[in-house]
Amino acid sequence: MRTRATARGLELTELGLGAAQLGNLYRETTDDEVVETVDAAWDAGIRYFDTAPHYGLGLSERRLGEQLRSRPRDEYLISTKVGKMLVPSPERAHLRDDESYDVPADHRRVFDFSRDAVLRSLEQSLERLGLDRIDIAYLHDAENHFEQASTEGISALIELREQGVLRAVGAGMNYAAPLAELIRRADVDLLMCAGRFTLLDGEALDDLMPLALERRVGIVVAGVYNSGLLGRARPKPDATFDYGPAPAELIARANQIADICEAHGVTLPAAAMNYVYRHPAVVSVVMGARGGEQTRQNVERYETAIPDAVWRELVAAGLTREISNMGEHSA
Repeated sequence: MRTRATARGLELTELGLGAAQLGNLYRETTDDEVVETVDAAWDAGIRYFDTAPHYGLGLSERRLGEQLRSRPRDEYLISTKVGKMLVPSPERAHLRDDESYDVPADHRRVFDFSRDAVLRSLEQSLERLGLDRIDIAYLHDAENHFEQASTEGISALIELREQGVLRAVGAGMNYAAPLAELIRRADVDLLMCAGRFTLLDGEALDDLMPLALERRVGIVVAGVYNSGLLGRARPKPDATFDYGPAPAELIARANQIADICEAHGVTLPAAAMNYVYRHPAVVSVVMGARGGEQTRQNVERYETAIPDAVWRELVAAGLTREISNMGEHSA
């Protein structure tokens, strides 16, 4: 699988595996499905794996670490996140987690981007992963705690990078503006932008992407399907956008995009994934999966060559934003 490098030379495979489903996102992921997911990703050449304490209250980190532990450590990169501390709450262990993960609510998440919390969070993540190191650390959903995160939090991560403990640092958010502001404030390597750079949402193109290119900050794109609307060949009437019901006008627009894709023999999800690779700031796209079949489907969509005519027609019809064709995924 092709790779793209950060300014400091860290190479990420263009497709990464997002491990939220390994933490039982929305429903249980069986142990067999966990094995199938990681095996299929590895067999396809994926060598970038992303997780977080938030995903299943630590379950994702434990499961991902277990699957990676037997593989050559120098052959893959793993990222996790800081800022959502897991605090034991045994009094709630009989309940289920209330943040979309099918796990016991035996811990609660507490936002804390202090230096001490960052260090403790990474130490706990290493214990759950059972690995000797973490390659990349992101501030997690820091938009509502931006002052502390963009000063004390990112400074702690940069300090660890300078010490050689981490290889790259940055932040992951669902909003483009605070990610752009973090570039202005700190010497970050990577930013994970979720949902704001897609066929349907070009918010990141206004400020974040040009700034990232100028400052040589790599962008890892997540949420290319906008939580579901772009994830099928034809969107369902009850499709979701940003984890809520998709507005009728967006469903109609997605169908218009699908019309053009089908006319050129490609699918809407394949176009959605490949669209973002065309921007030179993008270094990887992280996709979640549950089981081997979903993982292989992601890889198949990644490998789909999209004719340049698709992009020209979509832009001409005003259905998506124009970006420079700098990627390697066009036919």
